[in-house]
Amino acid sequence: MRKLRVTAVSYLNTKPLLYGLLQSPIAQQIELKLDIPSICAKRLKEGDAGLGLVPVAIIPELDTPHLISDYCIGTVGAVKTVALYSERPLEEVKELYLDHHSRTSVELTKLLLHGHWKVSPKLIPASDGYIETLGGDRAGLVIGDRTIGLEERFPFVYDLGEAWLQYTGLPFVFAAWVSNRPLEPEFVEAFNRAMQQGIAHIPELMYLLPSPHPNFDLEEYFTRFISYELDARKRKALARFLEAVGPRAPVGLAH
Repeated sequence: MRKLRVTAVSYLNTKPLLYGLLQSPIAQQIELKLDIPSICAKRLKEGDAGLGLVPVAIIPELDTPHLISDYCIGTVGAVKTVALYSERPLEEVKELYLDHHSRTSVELTKLLLHGHWKVSPKLIPASDGYIETLGGDRAGLVIGDRTIGLEERFPFVYDLGEAWLQYTGLPFVFAAWVSNRPLEPEFVEAFNRAMQQGIAHIPELMYLLPSPHPNFDLEEYFTRFISYELDARKRKALARFLEAVGPRAPVGLAH
């Protein structure tokens, strides 16, 4: 049987989902490759993968997107690892560098700058090494594992999950499992069981994963800041976000 090519985000917040996936029988049916979010999105869009845990901003660019799982990378309020970092209050920022790892966070930043914070700094696409150039009236959007410990360097941290909740009253979905075609119901059922089991084993993962920073609480991050269930409110939030960034919603969004 030909294996399904799967692409997934390599960040820390995906580890419970990947653990469940790799510990389940479904691991024998897939060929898994991990990348940064933008590469995952590119692989799914170009057909190099048939299923991906991808930034949701890519969904409007897919011909036939399907949400195939009841699990995602989401948050209800602060997410901790997607934020704007600055030495000055946001209203004093003149330049804002945008992390090139994920377009979802970039699009979310633009929405919040306009609708929530009501500020309009110059937006600059970032490249590798940009974090070291931040300071003064130059701030930056940083996502993923590279954010860990940055709150000790920058006095002003604007968490995008928290800001979205303040702006809309809704949770947020940063990444979801998306395929380019419908998958067999038996596969989807087994896939969801694997996700559920991975989340259930978060306490065991604490013994397997090294802490990325002395002041970073892994269990708190997985259970307080990341919310994995793609429930009705997250689907509503995803629909609102996708309506703002593009016209095409995935099959399976309304539940």
